[in-house]
Amino acid sequence: MEEIDEGVNGSESKNSFEGLPPNPTAATVYRQITRNDPLVLPCKNSLVRHSSLKIEVKLSDVSAEPGRVSEECQSDFLPELRSGAHADIGFRSTMEDAYICVDNFMQNFGLKKHIDGPSAFYAVFDGHGGKNAADFACHHLLKCILEDETFPCDIERTVTSAFLQTDNAFAEACSLDATLASGTTALAALVIGRLLVVANAGDCRAVLCHHGKAVEMSRDHKPACSKEKKRIEASGGYVYDGYLNGQLNVARALGDWHMEGMKGRDGGPLSAEPELMTMKLTAEDEFLIIGCDGIWDVFRSQNAVDFARRRLQVHNDPTMCSKDLVDEALKRKSGDNLSAVVVCFQQQPPPNLVAPRSRVHRSFSAEGLRELQSFLDGLHN
Repeated sequence: MEEIDEGVNGSESKNSFEGLPPNPTAATVYRQITRNDPLVLPCKNSLVRHSSLKIEVKLSDVSAEPGRVSEECQSDFLPELRSGAHADIGFRSTMEDAYICVDNFMQNFGLKKHIDGPSAFYAVFDGHGGKNAADFACHHLLKCILEDETFPCDIERTVTSAFLQTDNAFAEACSLDATLASGTTALAALVIGRLLVVANAGDCRAVLCHHGKAVEMSRDHKPACSKEKKRIEASGGYVYDGYLNGQLNVARALGDWHMEGMKGRDGGPLSAEPELMTMKLTAEDEFLIIGCDGIWDVFRSQNAVDFARRRLQVHNDPTMCSKDLVDEALKRKSGDNLSAVVVCFQQQPPPNLVAPRSRVHRSFSAEGLRELQSFLDGLHN
């Protein structure tokens, strides 16, 4: 089994997974996985969601032909993917983030299903109350997606089901070992052909750079948001001082099964169901930033795009760009763990933006010049 783990201090370490979730004491982030990475608990093709939740996704770009994704698009653009990631413990005493970058999961996992163009998966997990849930989700989520027999023709159902399967599998793991109790937010992005699919549960954020403009591909799930507050109250919970049931500052997360009143098999105020956003990539889409909330505490979305764009114009390296974002967040005194993933859709660095020239030609009339001359003459008198 090949694993690439990178510690927060730059040292490499390996863990043994013999039927247990990843070692919770190892402060590591996961940069890639291979087809032999184990599932602690098997994924089950079940989908249990709360009745108050509704998926927000457009699936018109996905073919209904079984086992095949295709797109009707006049553009010949296909993304040429390059990705990089970086994480830092920041000013915290423990590291609870994890991330994963897989630029070609069809090749990595030896899948037989056909996808026209790229097949990639990127995700960031921001743990709380420990790193167990983040590590568990990091190792389970993609495999739950790929092992679903309906993938890739029903992406909405597959991705949503994978989030909930991972959450339920972690509940089972916690029932066997109570020391695993913890939670994590999760944001995953899939690139399938020209299609970008972003699924979010929590307050990580994905921001697309479209010709220099920031396009938010996710919505932060904070308890005080009107939509989340309505769902929470309909599920029997409440929001106090911006916290879900006075305990959590996120409205959606995986794990946290140990917290009374948060989750149940029939639903609860804390949901693991993601919101999905999809779009077709074009030649004007330059890169995607995925970051934990520690990044967005000190960066606005457009500010992060502007910063990353300038750095990519200098070195055109997504790994260095991810580190630049994390280092800048540290300089700006972000108080959280920091994780960033940058996915470039093209081989060239972002082009220089040229401001459009005004179509209105302005000039002084003869009368205006005389009035200006008269005014200037009056200043000398």
